[in-house]
Amino acid sequence: MHFSTATILAVLGVAPAVLGQLDSKIKAKGKKYFGTCSDSGLLSNSQNAAIIRSDFGQLTPENSAKWDAIEPSVGTHRGNFNFGGFDTLVNFAQSNGKLVRGHTFVWHSQLPSWVSNIGDSATLTSVIQNHITTIGNRYKGKIYAWDVVNEIFNEDGSLRSSVFSRVLGENFVAIAFKAARAADPSAKLYINDYNLDSVNSKVNGLVNLVKRQISAGTPIDGVGSQAHLPASIDYECSSKPTACFLTMSKAGGAGGLQAALNHSLIQEYQRLPLQSLTLLALRVGSDYATAVKACLSVSKCVGITVWSVSDKDSWRASSTPLLFDSNYQKKSAYNSVISALS
Repeated sequence: MHFSTATILAVLGVAPAVLGQLDSKIKAKGKKYFGTCSDSGLLSNSQNAAIIRSDFGQLTPENSAKWDAIEPSVGTHRGNFNFGGFDTLVNFAQSNGKLVRGHTFVWHSQLPSWVSNIGDSATLTSVIQNHITTIGNRYKGKIYAWDVVNEIFNEDGSLRSSVFSRVLGENFVAIAFKAARAADPSAKLYINDYNLDSVNSKVNGLVNLVKRQISAGTPIDGVGSQAHLPASIDYECSSKPTACFLTMSKAGGAGGLQAALNHSLIQEYQRLPLQSLTLLALRVGSDYATAVKACLSVSKCVGITVWSVSDKDSWRASSTPLLFDSNYQKKSAYNSVISALS
């Protein structure tokens, strides 16, 4: 008589390892996804691709949808689109039932010189609109959400100096969001930034801009927070996870907020749209567990993204910040996340 390994383990009272739990468990808690980033090179790695298929429900392109990759510089030429890399990711996602978060339409970095050298408002407006319209139309209905504008703030809450802000002022935000909405009305549209991990001038500036833009009719659906937390989180996170998530991604929650937080700002956070949390650099399992529990505590947190699968592929590989080690084996941090989701 043949017995399966699972049956034998059950008889012995040993629970077999269950694969592919991250996305299924967070969805069971009412969230939309547990995601990761990738691109064609990583998707061609069979170990990496297998883990994405089993454990993650959303893919974000690490580089293939950024301006220099998808509409690169060729002298002063524009409209020279290269969709190959992003096509690969979108096709993989669709074939495997994954959501896609597009990253990113408008960013000061990884920007071709033919864009950064534009000096008049009419030309830049047309270039932004054409860039977003062309990409948005190509992937219409295939993208769950777009980071429409990315990292547009200085630390003091003012607009970062870029070709977009210098030529168009704050108007580039509305131009970009309106073009994105017209190109793909079903996609959620985000403003995304980092260093939003505490109540500070940058967060204040973001809150004020989002309120101002929404009041003026700009179709902003959500705020994305890139959490770079290389050391153990030192907020009151373990006892007040909702407050922790508030400081990490501006989501806001009912009650249990840290006394140190400015109450008027808390009220503004509660009025912000849906939130997305990207964990780019956490060192220990307890930090992951804290972030996950915090997201679960806040209804406006729709999902979590970790920035790549294996430590070997992390942009901060030396700090080994991810859920899988360099051999694609689950780390204790993975188990901490599973426990937090259970």
